[in-house]
Amino acid sequence: MVLVTDVQFEHYHHPNTLGVQETTPRISWRFENAHKGFRQECYEIELCEECFFSDRTVLSTVKRDSEIFSLVPWPSDQPLNSRQKISVRVRVWDGNGLVTPWSERIYLETGLLNRRDWQCERIAAPWESHSSEPTPEELYRKEFSLTGPIGQARLYITTQGVYESEINGHRVGDHFMAPGWTAYDGRLQYQVYDVTSLLSKDRNCIGVRVAEGWFCGRIGFEGGHRNIWGPHTALMAQLEVVTTDGSVQTIRSDNSWTVRQGPIRLAEIYDGEKYDATQEIPYWSSPLMTDHSGWQAVSLMAALPDSVKLTASFSEPVRRIEVVQPIRKIITPTGKVILDFGQNLVGYLRLKNIKGPRGHTIGLSHAEVLEDAELGTRPLRICKAADEYTLRGDENGEEYEPRFTFHGFRYVQVDGWTGATDLESSVGAVVCHTDMKRAGSFSCSDPLINQLYQNVCWGMRGNFLSVPTDCPQRDERLGWSGDLALFAPTATLIYDCFGMLRNWLFDVEHDQKVLEGVPAMVTPNATLPDPIWCRRVPCAIWHDVTILAPWALYEETGNQGILAQQYASMTMWMEKLPRDKTGNSHLWDTTIFQLGDWLDPAAPPDAPWKGATDAKMVANAFLVHSLDLMSRIADILGKTSDREYFATESQAARKEFQHEYVTPNGRMTSDSQTAYALAICFDLLKPAQRVRAGSRLVELVRKNEFRIGTGFAGTPYLCEALVLAGHIQVAYSMLLEMNCPSWLYPVTMGATTVWERWNSMLPDGSINPGEMTSFNHYAFGAIAKFLYNRIAGLQKLEPGWKRFCVAPSIGAKFSHASASHITPYGLASCSWETTAAEEGLETIKLKILVPCGTTCRVVYPCGSGERTETVGHGDWSFEAKFNRDYEWPVKPLPSKS
Repeated sequence: MVLVTDVQFEHYHHPNTLGVQETTPRISWRFENAHKGFRQECYEIELCEECFFSDRTVLSTVKRDSEIFSLVPWPSDQPLNSRQKISVRVRVWDGNGLVTPWSERIYLETGLLNRRDWQCERIAAPWESHSSEPTPEELYRKEFSLTGPIGQARLYITTQGVYESEINGHRVGDHFMAPGWTAYDGRLQYQVYDVTSLLSKDRNCIGVRVAEGWFCGRIGFEGGHRNIWGPHTALMAQLEVVTTDGSVQTIRSDNSWTVRQGPIRLAEIYDGEKYDATQEIPYWSSPLMTDHSGWQAVSLMAALPDSVKLTASFSEPVRRIEVVQPIRKIITPTGKVILDFGQNLVGYLRLKNIKGPRGHTIGLSHAEVLEDAELGTRPLRICKAADEYTLRGDENGEEYEPRFTFHGFRYVQVDGWTGATDLESSVGAVVCHTDMKRAGSFSCSDPLINQLYQNVCWGMRGNFLSVPTDCPQRDERLGWSGDLALFAPTATLIYDCFGMLRNWLFDVEHDQKVLEGVPAMVTPNATLPDPIWCRRVPCAIWHDVTILAPWALYEETGNQGILAQQYASMTMWMEKLPRDKTGNSHLWDTTIFQLGDWLDPAAPPDAPWKGATDAKMVANAFLVHSLDLMSRIADILGKTSDREYFATESQAARKEFQHEYVTPNGRMTSDSQTAYALAICFDLLKPAQRVRAGSRLVELVRKNEFRIGTGFAGTPYLCEALVLAGHIQVAYSMLLEMNCPSWLYPVTMGATTVWERWNSMLPDGSINPGEMTSFNHYAFGAIAKFLYNRIAGLQKLEPGWKRFCVAPSIGAKFSHASASHITPYGLASCSWETTAAEEGLETIKLKILVPCGTTCRVVYPCGSGERTETVGHGDWSFEAKFNRDYEWPVKPLPSKS
């Protein structure tokens, strides 16, 4: 029986549909048990209003002839209101009269959609002031009583800072570092929690821990700045309780609340958390608390400015995802105790079974690597990355885990352990990141490539924490736009990150407006107080994120809404981008400094912008690419005049680029791997030039003995350019190279995430002496897209995966590979393996899963050529004999004697 499954609103996944900021959410679904001939021709959506104290009410039933089942329009003329809870269910007809059963109901509840819905006041501690020093956490509490049986209760809450809330001594929700990091001068996110089960019908207490977080804690380079978005923290909370007869009681933050400092004496993003259990306050979030000394009345603050939007997040929250156990204990030459968790990760250490005298302190120092068999902390720069726990002296044992900090680490030095059991069994590393759903998988016959892929996945996990950061460990952890601009197409293959990146792009546009049209280099723009780091000068690639990131999200989902949402940001950037003032040029102003092919291995350690490729050429290559995309985006959105304008501009810029940077026979004036890779992938060459450019790229790669000669700009395109030029085996030679610089060199050095520099660790095990030496930087991990597309052969042919292709590029010594990806229509997957056959031939067996509603073009080797077939949804198998007619390994050019 065909079933309608996986019904969802927009891009929200259960349980993240409570308190959303949507009024007309589109609906999508998938199919289960659909036979190969099944095809939707009609759908019916029933929309109901849900209320716990009355019967379900049908708001509308819409039946339409349509094959669409991804992002189907909202089935009502009426938008949703604040606090409204609705459900939908779906059934479908095919062309043969078959009708599916109704799907399971899915539910959505809106948040407080209008500012007037917020009746609470913004409160703060009375001692708060503009301080240059970190302050302890604040504990806010309010006791209250309820009348009547409780039917439903919702807590609407946010802070300028970070928070955890409790009701009657029980934790509310499972969010970490809520409300998340935004451009606080433009948006403040709130959360909604169902707290019905936590309330009592008589006496109750709500308590909220608040710490500085990103809002007013230290953020930035070279010591950074404090109080970037405000001088101190503040709290807004509104608890709405509906009794069984429908009456509402509201407990709101106001001057009846009290506050005092809590046991978390330090809560810093960079420096860590210090928790003093001797200062704990028993039952502080419960009506059972008896000692009210030390509590003070809160201060009332002015209402939140209208310029700051109060909004629910469009992203999944950050959560504690899993716990990793240590794999070994190390005693260093100086006698320090270090735990190795076997994986570079992001989160914190959880301690249990702690015993010791009252006042004793246990220290936890974090680092990504060891150097000289000791903790390698130099790359952290001005960042202590250390937590401390001071015992209260409980004979039954104590437990501790930080609430308001996180670290990037594989190794933790533990000082002063006095646990009741052995150290290894008493600790666990809690992995934290935005709770995105895993969307893809990849594996192949080469274990080093498999490890490389896992390194990319872990690097993305660690850096997708509320915003997409560059690195998670040192005094930075900022939302660098250039990193995401280049990695976004890969990110969407690995995780469903649409909601998170959509949420971040709102802030990108806000920061762009603050800087009068020039996007910020980092968003949220933590460099605002610093005229040196707040670079208001236009910059290619980094600022092209305004176009490249929304386009990557559109290509993955087919959702035109993300293009419409960000179109003003795109055009604002295009209008601000400075053209050459020396003449009527369509290329970049040559006087503008560019970062170019950042961290090219040829660049000096202290000057990562001084790579082998002309930075102005790199900027102009991306300019042409962005203009091409703008023409396509304008066409998709029906903006005819804009489409014609951008098409004309791209043609003119491409012509000037060829005149400036390409010889008639296809040599680039900047004779580098990056120059040819960009020219080929961005279609900047004439057909005859393209052949010569491909050959020259191969010459450069062979000359460099297949080692990488690209930085941030060129790396995502290098292997693909070789494939497009007809040199897949050379691409594989680069991919499998183990000498530095290469993708596999870090793997051979024991890396478990992707490094910032190709040689972040030197062959002798010492740390690169450069100022920027992160061991968890996802940018170079863009190669994972190549693994999907070329080794496994899984690649989309049109936005949203309505049509896709499976075309494995057989090469090197790869004997099998597989990949899967959850598309908007369901799971698409492929796997292939080769075995020896008679007469020197090999046999390939290929298995493919095509989701309902899509078609797949299958291309696989056969004889000395290839065979192509197109199939609809279902499971498919193919088999053929073929000839591996290539030399392996590919040899480098002979060196001169």
